[in-house]
Amino acid sequence: MDSTGNWYKPGQVSLEKDLILPYVANVDLCGAKCVSESESKRTTLLFFRGRLKRNAGGKIRSKLVTELAGAKDVVIEEGTAGEKGKAAAQMGMRTSTFCLSPAGDTPSSARLFDAIVSGCIPVIISDELELPFEGILDYRKIAIFVSSTDAVQPGWLLTYLKSISFTQIRKMRRNLLEFSRHFVYSSPAQPLGPEDLVWRMMSGVAATLPLPLPLPLPMLCLISLSLSPFEVVYAHR
Repeated sequence: MDSTGNWYKPGQVSLEKDLILPYVANVDLCGAKCVSESESKRTTLLFFRGRLKRNAGGKIRSKLVTELAGAKDVVIEEGTAGEKGKAAAQMGMRTSTFCLSPAGDTPSSARLFDAIVSGCIPVIISDELELPFEGILDYRKIAIFVSSTDAVQPGWLLTYLKSISFTQIRKMRRNLLEFSRHFVYSSPAQPLGPEDLVWRMMSGVAATLPLPLPLPLPMLCLISLSLSPFEVVYAHR
């Protein structure tokens, strides 16, 4: 699905040749000191701040809002733009154990990466999801994956989250601290930062492409930027 909520045409996108990159985080990185100091302040079980209604694949949001509205230790807020909106989102994520990450107009959303750099364990609710750098990173170490069907069952999601032990939560939070560097863009690029992982993934993709040998023409790397994660598409000129 593209950033407008329309499905890609068959053959337009293929994970054999395309790369999915993370959104740029909208909040500041919560480093080791921040994560340590915020641990006792994480009194909210589940937090979400964003648009409560989306198109196409994002319709799950309205169902989740209905299911979670008024629940104890759950904060669901309509998002706002600008510095005040950023500050509210950042504060909410740094005072919550879990951050809800439902599908947006695309199966992923920028909120997932905001949660990661905030030390808030993402609860990913999306049945059609491809994540950046999946060939390198094991997201099961830092996120909870829930099917859309389970998530909207009355009482299921909160019961499940409450059943997760504090030991596991602390372990996942430590993993978030380690993984966050993979999603923070910087200049100059840092080892194992997103720019570095892009080139590692690109080398792997290039090796699997059915190209004639020897190569008669140079291969172009076309990078398209949109509201969705970057797509890196290889083609021949």
